[in-house]
Amino acid sequence: MTPETILTNAVLVLPDETLHGTILVRGKAIVDIQPGRSQVSGALDCGGDYLIPGVVDVHTDNLERQVQPRSMARWPSRSAMVAHDAQCAAAGVTTVLDALCLGDLGFDKERIQTFRDGVIDLDALTESGLLKSDHFLHLRCEVPATDMLELLDPVAEHPLVRMISLMDHSPGVGQYANVDFYRKLRRQGGLDEATVERKILEMQAHRTRWRDPNRRALLDRVRSTSIALASHDDRTEEEVAENAADGIRISEFPVTMEAALAAKRAGIQVIAGAPNIVRGGSHSGNVSAMDLVRAGAVDAFASDYVPPSLIEAAFQCAREEQVSLAAAVAMISDHPARMSGLPDRGRLDPGLRADVVRVRLFGTLPIVRQVWRSGERVI
Repeated sequence: MTPETILTNAVLVLPDETLHGTILVRGKAIVDIQPGRSQVSGALDCGGDYLIPGVVDVHTDNLERQVQPRSMARWPSRSAMVAHDAQCAAAGVTTVLDALCLGDLGFDKERIQTFRDGVIDLDALTESGLLKSDHFLHLRCEVPATDMLELLDPVAEHPLVRMISLMDHSPGVGQYANVDFYRKLRRQGGLDEATVERKILEMQAHRTRWRDPNRRALLDRVRSTSIALASHDDRTEEEVAENAADGIRISEFPVTMEAALAAKRAGIQVIAGAPNIVRGGSHSGNVSAMDLVRAGAVDAFASDYVPPSLIEAAFQCAREEQVSLAAAVAMISDHPARMSGLPDRGRLDPGLRADVVRVRLFGTLPIVRQVWRSGERVI
């Protein structure tokens, strides 16, 4: 007999409205949504809590923080993946695109090992059925890196790859357009001034030599696939125009209002960082994500480095009356699901996967109480 779960006495955040009602889950799917309270004896009384769709996070670096909990302490990779998975599920994230870095620009060699181990661990743990969230791959390709294409080739056709972003973290462009800020950041990491200057010159030379041919080769490699392509840290209208001409339809974390508005004019979807919303601004001096929301220049949020930020950001946007709660929740569920080519989730709708998150407000802070993924309770 197919198991049933009835969730009642809840505020349902539906695609276009909120409704006090009941959800019927049968097996792995939502089969019915009704207004009002169920009188069935086995129904779970949610006590007026919110029920929202399972969150879809298209870009999280959280695995890196589990692999490297301290600067000199590398954690066993599979244990780190399990911890990362549990943190995502506890934050209501039922679908995760693990953002793994391909390409060494000279400062982050550990990231390459995290990428290689992460793919192996994700394959093994996905097959085991032991993960709480549904995991896919987001390949962060450092376009100026000499080893990027070599690292991409073995995984370019991996079935779990849902997104590829074209990164350029070279000093002098994008997020690091201010080279003095970049110098300060690297010195804070413990490098002496001479080493920092030498590395900066090397990276700028590599960018001049490799950025354009690597970009063309990457685009040619994935052009015939269904993988979503994203740019990253767009700063200027010219950069957005180049991306649009190359068929890139997602702009991740634009660092200026100019770039975000140019992306919207070009029909490019914009992803903003949820931590930017929760913290009240960018940690590195970039454009305020709330200002982007006010300008209608955000389609989706990603957690970037804090999984719980997604639900907090959605409720904060609704609380500050920038968008309705239904629209805000869509930016952490339905919209990113569609960007990732996963239309079977992201909404509380009959026929879709029963990815459901129960949330209670403590003052203004949304707290995740229970999580179901494909009808199975995981938190």
